[in-house]
Amino acid sequence: MIGMGRQTAAALVVLWLYTAAAAAAEGDYMKYKDPKQPLKVRVKDLMKRMTLEEKIGQMTQIEREVASPDIMKKYFIGSIVSGGGSVPAPRASPEEWINMVNGFQNGSLSTRLGIPMIYGIDAIHGHNNVYNATIFPHNVGLGVTRDPELVKKIGSATALEVRATGISYTFAPCIAVCRDPRWGRCFESYSEDHTIVQSLTEIIPGLQGDIPSDYPKKFPFVNPREKKVAACAKHFVGDGGTTNGINENNTVIDWNGMLSIHMPAYLDSISKGVSTVMISYSSWNGVKMHANYDLITGYLKNTLKFKGFVISDMRGIDRLSTPERANYTYCVQVGIHAGIDMVMVPDEYVEFIDDLTLLVKKKVIPMSRINDAVRRILRVKFIMGLFENPTADISLAHHLGSHEHRELAREAVRRSLVLLKNGKDGDAPLLPLETTSSGKVLVAGTHADDIGNQCGGWTIEWLGLSGNITVGTTILTAVKNTVDPATEVVHNENPDREFLKANNFSYAIVVVGELPYAETSGDSETLTIADPGYETISTVCEYVRCVVVIVSGRPVVIEPYVDKIDALVAAWLPGTEGQGVTDVLFGEYGFTGKLARTWFRTVDQLPMNVGDLHYDPLFAFGYGLTTSPRLLKASL
Repeated sequence: MIGMGRQTAAALVVLWLYTAAAAAAEGDYMKYKDPKQPLKVRVKDLMKRMTLEEKIGQMTQIEREVASPDIMKKYFIGSIVSGGGSVPAPRASPEEWINMVNGFQNGSLSTRLGIPMIYGIDAIHGHNNVYNATIFPHNVGLGVTRDPELVKKIGSATALEVRATGISYTFAPCIAVCRDPRWGRCFESYSEDHTIVQSLTEIIPGLQGDIPSDYPKKFPFVNPREKKVAACAKHFVGDGGTTNGINENNTVIDWNGMLSIHMPAYLDSISKGVSTVMISYSSWNGVKMHANYDLITGYLKNTLKFKGFVISDMRGIDRLSTPERANYTYCVQVGIHAGIDMVMVPDEYVEFIDDLTLLVKKKVIPMSRINDAVRRILRVKFIMGLFENPTADISLAHHLGSHEHRELAREAVRRSLVLLKNGKDGDAPLLPLETTSSGKVLVAGTHADDIGNQCGGWTIEWLGLSGNITVGTTILTAVKNTVDPATEVVHNENPDREFLKANNFSYAIVVVGELPYAETSGDSETLTIADPGYETISTVCEYVRCVVVIVSGRPVVIEPYVDKIDALVAAWLPGTEGQGVTDVLFGEYGFTGKLARTWFRTVDQLPMNVGDLHYDPLFAFGYGLTTSPRLLKASL
């Protein structure tokens, strides 16, 4: 009996140990790591495990330049940003990008909970920070096409090129409605007409993927299986309506005006599952948007039911005190209270983390606000599949600058051109130009052989750069590719009268425009082209039949020179595929573009938009001459 008792006791001990081990195993089961669990369950399970420090880390986005795997681990950083021109190395390859991103990601994955970070970049007209990427026309040109399907294809191509470098988040699209071309960001806007901007939010399913029919409405969506990226509708809200077009300034408009002009594209973006919304630097009727609780929390989150996360612009909360950052704790308090979920710090992240932590511990910022922010951030990360596939490989590298994508960009260039004039009074049209042997033709102007000028701002560098900055086809090269080999193409950037008299040119192509700029550096009260552009137009067009191609981010002053010009083309900022310009100049394709912006006579008229009571433009909204393709004309 004694032996049997010992055996029973031993069995009970074994049973107890087994039960305890099973219970421990059950306790170690992390639902948030199980992709079979519902999204809500995964988010809830992860959040209950997180400390305040880990939660605030998720709300912090830092610049690549100050990041390291150790910093990602130590501070539980939730996101990294590459600002304009912030790259791992000059002309970095996809492999260099991927190795850098994966290195940061491995730091995040080594934390206690292994929450992956999300890497964001401004891929706003293609993957424009990256050497050899396809650079598409800026939005000002795409608006001319009025073609949602084309823009959706561009979104898909951009997503692939972004993924090719290991990045999963782009700060695009800009859905501003630019109401004054003096604004330095007008080239980022599709149109002055909100209906065009609304229709072109179709880029969002291009970037993120098509929402399944049974998917929850107004819910963020990214299809990781199709190698898509998270998108960002920006800049909420009214950024395109500031007084005199001054960047980051004040938009003075009543609520009905805001709802009817600047807000509609956000409703479309949310219905298409946009993952994030970025807040504008600007103010609405004197209230900074980064501090606007009523619009961010009250309207965007509560009324529109947006379920993704809200991100600040770079150093956006810093501007909430005067001078900037004079009282940073106040800036953090007001911005987070307003409803911003992730702050693009980007450098002084320790100060941000310390200040927000102190504000929570002092109960100035309630824990419910922190939980709302983190819940939204994690929701997007889970939807993106980052927990299952946090790191990238080289398998998509061949998509960067691929022939297929460059052909798509070339099509977009063709479709974005607007023919404003074709022939002087009484003369035959100059366009389409002859491709057969024409003896000698002149190509002139500051923008004829300059890929940087052709691409504009937000290309390789934040402000853009003139010169041979990336791989592409300049308009001069495109002309040489197009004309008969027997035709002599002469390039002279700014020829004088003697040169023009001494040569018997059949015609001249004069390519002039604005030099690259971005944001405030592009604000302009004069809206003139770069010197010696007007002089080149006047001189060349006096002696040779000329087509003037304007490369610019907006309408510019041209009325005093129109009578001197035989043909006038608005090419906007076409990007790397200059062959698309000559495709139409030489008649392989016809001109189809219609202005999506009003072309003013003088800057004194501004702001002037279609529908205004006093509307007297040089070229009206919707204007654009058409031509037929040469082969079609020949067959008629």
